[in-house]
Amino acid sequence: MCGIVGVIAKEPAARILLASLGRLEYRGYDSAGLAILEGGVLDRRRAVGKLSALARLVAQQPLPGTTGIGHTRWATHGGPTEANAHPHRCGPVAVVHNGIIENYLELKRDLAAAGYGFESQTDTEVIATLCASMLARGLSCEDAAAATIARLRGAYALCFVFDGRPDLLICARRGSPLVIGLGEGENFVGSDAIALAAMTNRICYLEEGDWAVLTRGGVRIHDAGGNPVAREIQTVALDTIIADKGQHRHFMAKEIHEQPSVIARALGAWISDDRQRIACAAEAVDWARIPRLTIVACGTAFYAAHVAKVWMERVARLPVEIEIASEFRYREPPLPARGVTMVVSQSGETADTLAALRYAKAQRQVTLGLVNVTTSTIAREADIVLPIHAGPEIGVASTKAFTAMVLCLSALAVMIARKRGEIDGAGERAHVDLLSTVPRLMSETIALEGQFEALARDIAEASDALFLGRGLMFPLALEGALKLKEITYIHAEGYAAGEIKHGPIALVDEATPIIALAPHDALFEKMASNLREVMGRKGRVALIGDGAACRAMADEVWRSVTLPAVDPLLAPFVYAVAVQFIAYHAAVAKGTDVDQPRNLAKSVTVE
Repeated sequence: MCGIVGVIAKEPAARILLASLGRLEYRGYDSAGLAILEGGVLDRRRAVGKLSALARLVAQQPLPGTTGIGHTRWATHGGPTEANAHPHRCGPVAVVHNGIIENYLELKRDLAAAGYGFESQTDTEVIATLCASMLARGLSCEDAAAATIARLRGAYALCFVFDGRPDLLICARRGSPLVIGLGEGENFVGSDAIALAAMTNRICYLEEGDWAVLTRGGVRIHDAGGNPVAREIQTVALDTIIADKGQHRHFMAKEIHEQPSVIARALGAWISDDRQRIACAAEAVDWARIPRLTIVACGTAFYAAHVAKVWMERVARLPVEIEIASEFRYREPPLPARGVTMVVSQSGETADTLAALRYAKAQRQVTLGLVNVTTSTIAREADIVLPIHAGPEIGVASTKAFTAMVLCLSALAVMIARKRGEIDGAGERAHVDLLSTVPRLMSETIALEGQFEALARDIAEASDALFLGRGLMFPLALEGALKLKEITYIHAEGYAAGEIKHGPIALVDEATPIIALAPHDALFEKMASNLREVMGRKGRVALIGDGAACRAMADEVWRSVTLPAVDPLLAPFVYAVAVQFIAYHAAVAKGTDVDQPRNLAKSVTVE
């Protein structure tokens, strides 16, 4: 995730911004920059690489002034170059941005037709240029920023500064977090509270769709409809800020909410600079000659592999075998000549998965390691390393790492499809565009948290629960059951809904909630039939589906939550958020230790 800091300070902004960006380094980045107002005039410094490179540049070419913005960038649109580094500027406005603007090409075409030029490959420059065009129409800075924000579609956190306004910052969030820090005669904004820890302990969190105007004299916040609103101001101890749960009670909640930003970051690493295709190190494999892909994983990563199997076989027409790492090598399975084995592990240190990697290497397989920790043993030993870019995940129950794995595996499937001749360039671009909508869709699902919380309170009273799904929803049913039992200690099982009558229906009674993951896709009618069998035996069905699915069964089910309608291939991303929230809020209702559930560890490094 990119890191954003903005300050209207009493002291030199450059020093404050560099120190604050340093506290955001844990997010990962490949370039950094500052834009600061001196005498009411904007000036910028940008550098590729570590913050130390930017600090050296600022030492050589100082940036006086007390108001400015800073940014650490992880490339999403365009590679890590100085031209693509933030802040981006057009005339009198500069902006920093975290997220993905889905409609940037449409906006860019309109602006180019109006005579505006572009220097970078980024979507962020389009934001700055659009705002400059609003200013050119005579709008005030506040109105220009509001008009710009209204035109954007996607997931984003933004901060603007303007020539001639050293007393002004404007920021906004949709799908990416922002926190405001309050001072005396100075105010601040950052991607999270840890960035502001040295400046203030008085903070407030912007809610979804909020935008705010910061001056030396105060802060004015508007909701998504433009209405003035007040957000709770919290006084937070320094050690709490450093722990950095943000406004959330638990790291798991924070990490669920981070997912739109995480997915945007992962997309940036997997999509080519021209936004036309998937680009990754695995392109070196001759996929057209590969007879089969074997994927080996444990736990949540194993369920992500199930999603990948559908993408790989449906889009790339590549046969896929999925293996549980703890069983794999003891069977001594034969692996095909010229085959590829991929191991998937958040930590990169999972003992059984590492052993499976070594077995595959001994069988002369090409090995891929999909990991979150690129300094891990699996990353060092695999032939090709594929990072998932989820950032540090503190909660033991994996959330953002799971969806980042699914995103990367889906992108890999698209690349393999092109290499195998199953899709052409236009088909690949269509899939790239499709994947680029995921941050927004996840943000829209996160906005439904209150509905999941209400459902979860009822589920928390049960001693058993069943999750049902078909097609891509089957692995999500497995994942939902795993999450629930991990952190609530409620016994839960996930099943393919078509299998319910082959035994599991014996578990159905009026006390057992049935969580049905049922988008209105090609399998919906069969799913509905399975659910009616369950309800005929007094089963309490909680339907998680899109609008069409919920309308179709509105009079039959016990509870329902309506999710955004999505392309069937993208359904795992929004339904993952649903099952995560159900587990999380059920655990909160039961009072269990959400982030450190009993008997579990984040990384299983022994067999």
